[in-house]
Amino acid sequence: MNLDIRTAVQTLFVLILLGVVLSIFVGIRTIRSGQRLLYFRKRREMVSRGWRTIFGAVILAGFAYMLNRYAEPVAYRFFPPSPTITLTPTVTLTPTITLTPTISLTPTITNTPSITFTPALPDSIRSGILTTITPNPEAVFSVVLIAREIDDNFQPVDPQSEFANPVTKLYGTFSYDQMVPGSHWAALWYRLADQKLLCFESKPWDGGSGGYGYTECEPSSDEWLAGEYEVQIFVGTEWKSSGRFNISGSPPTPLPTATATRTPTATWTITPTGTATLRPTITPTPTVTQTRTATPTPKPSATRAPTATY
Repeated sequence: MNLDIRTAVQTLFVLILLGVVLSIFVGIRTIRSGQRLLYFRKRREMVSRGWRTIFGAVILAGFAYMLNRYAEPVAYRFFPPSPTITLTPTVTLTPTITLTPTISLTPTITNTPSITFTPALPDSIRSGILTTITPNPEAVFSVVLIAREIDDNFQPVDPQSEFANPVTKLYGTFSYDQMVPGSHWAALWYRLADQKLLCFESKPWDGGSGGYGYTECEPSSDEWLAGEYEVQIFVGTEWKSSGRFNISGSPPTPLPTATATRTPTATWTITPTGTATLRPTITPTPTVTQTRTATPTPKPSATRAPTATY
């Protein structure tokens, strides 16, 4: 392939223009992404990076203009053009039959959800709010990151989006700004499959106006069923941020819990050991007591012997 100076300049000019368009597109997209960030410092840094990208695109566009206007004449001063033979085609082939598709497929209608559900604070927690300090509606929270551990600066250690059983305690970490100390805040841990509330904390804010914080959840091990979970952050009754994660695998089987039961105290029971044998009852009969009665016994009287008679 023969590449002359004019073709090279035009090719380079087109490539630079493509770079300018791409840089402007990336810069605008970076600015829009930064404006959606919750944390102030990160938002300012990303917006600044987007403007720098756009400024670089402007400089690149100026370079493209200079290249297109002055590069070719300058190149010809050092490399004078030489006459070239222009080839003229003799026969032009004209296609005779053009196949036209007869059936055009019509895209089907795709249903787009029109309603997006916003998390709401449950009535049971809403009724338990005791603080009277009005929260700042401009308070912002970052996306909640989930980890098994946190360090001393409340930063997550190896945050993940999926955890394998067994799972005991999990931490949800976040950054915040423009909070009012003493205003109410709440953190709710939901299992999305059945919308069960595993853990929650609802209390006055005891941190500063900006920085890093965390919430924790440590239910029973068998409560971490496989599925998707969500952590929701509320300031007052207004939802601020969320974070989702998944649990895989089966939870451990809970051990049986020993329940103290009242044992009846043994009492003495008199059990007859001997067998009573019926014996005949002797009924006393009247006993005849002989009483002696003194009966005078006649004593023999003296009888005179007969006298002899002669």
